[in-house]
Amino acid sequence: MVRAEVLRDEQRLRRIEAVTDATLSRLDVADLFDELLDRVRDLLQVDTAAILLLDVRAQQLVATAARGLEEEVRQGFRVSVGRGFAGQVALTRQPVVIQTVTADNVVNPILLETGVRSLLGVPIMARGELVGVLHVGTLTPRRFDLDDVRLLELVADRVSLASRARENTLDQSAALALQRSLIPTELPRLPGLELAGRYVPGHASGVGGDWYDVFTLPSGWLGVVVGDVSGHGLQSAVVMGRVRSALRAYALVCDDPAEALALLDRKVVHFEAGSLTTALYLMISPDRETLRVSVAGHPRPVLAAPGHPNTVLAAHIDPPLGAGRPHQPRHTMTFDFPPGSVLVAYTDGLVERRGELFDAGVTRLTEAVPLASVDTVTATVMAALDTEHPADDIALLAVRRLPR
Repeated sequence: MVRAEVLRDEQRLRRIEAVTDATLSRLDVADLFDELLDRVRDLLQVDTAAILLLDVRAQQLVATAARGLEEEVRQGFRVSVGRGFAGQVALTRQPVVIQTVTADNVVNPILLETGVRSLLGVPIMARGELVGVLHVGTLTPRRFDLDDVRLLELVADRVSLASRARENTLDQSAALALQRSLIPTELPRLPGLELAGRYVPGHASGVGGDWYDVFTLPSGWLGVVVGDVSGHGLQSAVVMGRVRSALRAYALVCDDPAEALALLDRKVVHFEAGSLTTALYLMISPDRETLRVSVAGHPRPVLAAPGHPNTVLAAHIDPPLGAGRPHQPRHTMTFDFPPGSVLVAYTDGLVERRGELFDAGVTRLTEAVPLASVDTVTATVMAALDTEHPADDIALLAVRRLPR
């Protein structure tokens, strides 16, 4: 009797070690799913194993990985929460056992076509929320016991951790794709001007809410924008995309940068509640001689002009967008843009350093801007302000009016 207990304990330990093996963490998510399903099939001596992850918006379970039921994944099988075997596991968030599979208790035709006779399914949970369903099956009748349930729940916990990593990877990929589509890799070639931009992510996700934009308006004026949406990751990148598109639309109907930012402020307050955005919007006249500038809680640009010391433009700083002050007037100020001048606009990640006053970084930037081509300007500024290991995202845009 004692010998039998020892053997059962050893078997339990072997099962636990098989699904908590540290080497599993070295696999990417897809390979990890497949490896866990292979191991659980071997340990439980079952014929099929499948992972279905929850599509939250559709409230459907989607076949994501399978062994013995690969056709589920190939066909992209979906089942609504509450419907069929997997749907009942998801609805009750409890283990479900079907001793005899019939068309009355499963809705997945692939299970019936494969000849599955018995099923055990458990919910995959994370922080109290449903992530998906893990189930195993046999081609001969089987009575699953409590040890089988506990082992499958242990595997489900491992799948939960992997699915969160998968979601983070998908979010990061989506955010990167979105940001790359919104931050121009090449700026337009325009008569009388040179332009160059740089973007450096300050976080492991590689994405954030910083952006710059340049566009020609029907009037012949040039719109130049640098902005910063609070936060990082996919959500900030999505908000940034919406804000950028809205500002372009308002720029088409407003000849005044302050008016465009006032409309954008209303949009952010109403549709992006909880989001805070800073932005600099300036317009360059068709003859390139004049700048019209409006600032919404954003660092003011630096101007380097021949025969004059570099300076920060003395533009009025209005509240950030989304700060909840819709009736406070916004200001547009006009400045000269002499031939040969260089304008540098940026987000705060370029100059802000921990333990240092913000103005110290602005001073360092102001002193660093050369009267040179924009590629030289951006390279010089990036080197002078140590941007290789930033604590925050950096967007930098240099505009040079060509000498006559």
